[in-house]
Amino acid sequence: MDITARQTRRLLLCKQGLGFSPTGRSGPAQLERMITQLGFVQLDSISAVERAHHLTLRSRLPAYTPHHLKILLESKRSLFEHWTHDASAIPIEWRHHWKHRFDRYATSDRTHPWWSKQMGDDPDRAIRHVLRRIRAEGPLRSRDFEHDHDSKGGWWNWKPTKAALEYLWRSGRISVTRREGFQKVYDLSSRIHPGTSRKSSQRSHVDWACEEAINRLGIATASEIAGYFRAIPLGTVREWITQALERGHIIPVQVRHSTTGKPAQSFARSTIENDIARATAAPLLNDSTTVRLLCPFDPVIRDRNRLERLFGFTYRFEAFVPKAKRKYGYYVLPVLRGDEVIGRADLKTDRKADCLHVQGVWWEPNTNAVRAAGRSLRREVESLARFVGVSNVSYPL
Repeated sequence: MDITARQTRRLLLCKQGLGFSPTGRSGPAQLERMITQLGFVQLDSISAVERAHHLTLRSRLPAYTPHHLKILLESKRSLFEHWTHDASAIPIEWRHHWKHRFDRYATSDRTHPWWSKQMGDDPDRAIRHVLRRIRAEGPLRSRDFEHDHDSKGGWWNWKPTKAALEYLWRSGRISVTRREGFQKVYDLSSRIHPGTSRKSSQRSHVDWACEEAINRLGIATASEIAGYFRAIPLGTVREWITQALERGHIIPVQVRHSTTGKPAQSFARSTIENDIARATAAPLLNDSTTVRLLCPFDPVIRDRNRLERLFGFTYRFEAFVPKAKRKYGYYVLPVLRGDEVIGRADLKTDRKADCLHVQGVWWEPNTNAVRAAGRSLRREVESLARFVGVSNVSYPL
């Protein structure tokens, strides 16, 4: 099948929770369903506007409340924190698939030069010390190890104990039980997530990683399948694709680049025609009166190559770019209208001044009805200001 970029991006937006208005009562259960639909939500500490995970979830659930995410992570324990391509909140039902990652990190981190340097001359001693304190005292933060005194009369170097905590978390022996501010508080995984010690087989793990990625992308290249969870290498994904094609489990499709028209070899479920028809009718993607601000770490935005290929939108996150070299700004949010990314806005929350500052807005060259888009953006910014808890909005002169 030859599929257009627009059909592909509409399907992606639907799979990623941006095509249909949420149904059902707003609360932890609805939020849990949305995160399961996404597969994970990336956690990030930058709070120039609001933390990334809250922005990602708000764009899909207008009644989203950050407290509900805290309930799922810290009370209900239906989510756990670990890595995909970055730190993320992940459905607990998949933790047995993360055992493969735990084992991989347990080996690779101990031999990696960076980790070896961080954990010092005796990493086993640092690890034993951290585990001993957590077993005896319960949940601890990295700062709780800052002034440790060892039994030989010397002082611990804080760096090895911090690295030991991170190593134990990455290898699955300890988990994040809660956050204070945004600082992790760790406890033994056996206490936080009892009964989750099972590890999936390698075969079921590969099937899961590939199938769940396609389910959330709709149509994907081999590298996009591999990159979604970053659970298995690209070579393994290609082997799975060959076998899945032979079984008729998936079909090959070609997706045309949004601007060049160049085809990209991609793959989809055999139900692709029905999936595209449903995406074509998605109400939010046919709404030209509403815009949504997407987080820079939104799963639709994160893959920059896919974003440009399907949406014709070039995006660079400039928070780590020197100020003098930034083209747009520190924390710039893409503007989604229907199935198009039509612009970008540089925003900053100033809680002391009780204000959300719009520091700049740039529309894409092919954007039509810019004046109407500006009015829609103003409504969206005012809604975002209420969400982040400030009373005022300032616009550029």
